Amino acid sequence: MTELIEPIIENNMNISLTIVIPCYNEERGISGTIEKLVPVAKSKGWKVLIVNDGSSDGTADVVNNLDGVTVIHHKHNKGYGASLKTGILAAKTEYISFYDADGQHQPDDLVKMSLMARDYDMIVGARGKSSHQDWQRKPGKWVLSRFANFLTGEDIPDLNSGLRIVKKEEILPLLHLFPNSFSFSTTSTMAFMNMGFSVKYIGIKVEKRVGTSTVKQLKHGSSTLLLMLRLMVLFNPLRVFLPVSFFLIGSGFLYQVGFGIYTYLNTDKIVIFQGSMLLLVTGLLIFFFGLMTDQISEVRKHQFLRV
Repeated sequence: MTELIEPIIENNMNISLTIVIPCYNEERGISGTIEKLVPVAKSKGWKVLIVNDGSSDGTADVVNNLDGVTVIHHKHNKGYGASLKTGILAAKTEYISFYDADGQHQPDDLVKMSLMARDYDMIVGARGKSSHQDWQRKPGKWVLSRFANFLTGEDIPDLNSGLRIVKKEEILPLLHLFPNSFSFSTTSTMAFMNMGFSVKYIGIKVEKRVGTSTVKQLKHGSSTLLLMLRLMVLFNPLRVFLPVSFFLIGSGFLYQVGFGIYTYLNTDKIVIFQGSMLLLVTGLLIFFFGLMTDQISEVRKHQFLRV
């Protein structure tokens, strides 16, 4: 189960951490983000890695002149998820943090999260009510959250938060499952939950972003829904197939009973309707297909799980 908590800290030992900052057309916000982050990172012995994702503005020149950071440049724009993958593969530390470049996150929240990182496979910063919210995105986020909650069977406090800490050894074998797009955060959350990894949510506060977001609600939202569905079919197919099969079987049964009684009362004949039989047979086929895919899923999981 996931929880949203404020941590009680007993262990002040630092972790070995690389802060990966994906950056695309963030020339207005990246300098301020780094100015606040680098002093904290240096005091903790953490690495700061910026992945410039083929920015078309002046981001490349800005990040090349920043102190206390390592910069990797993509020759062309590959996507938010692709930038995170580049950072994960390049990191040499035990833990990796994802951190937005647009000034929303606070270094103190990252420090707070790091103090609990040794006890969990993923720590996620959950944006509270006092955080800045883009009201235009709320309907889309609500739909995604409800869908994710249904698929995972969990109450997820913040599905796509960009501030999180993960163990590199846990996320590395799963990288090929995650998209190169903005859906990386969402799908990684669902994958960790369905793989049985421990995920902990800690309350954070985010500020209004600097600059303009490149997220397209309709385009990225619909692709995220599809990716979430694909992940669930991979990790927990019965969450998808059982509701569909039960709906079809139930519809076929009600169809037959309802129209059967009506026909018998009016004609004194017992009739088997083709439509009801089609629904019943289709529902049964999907049910058994779901059982088969569930067995395949359980076999495939072993290649991702820790020994």
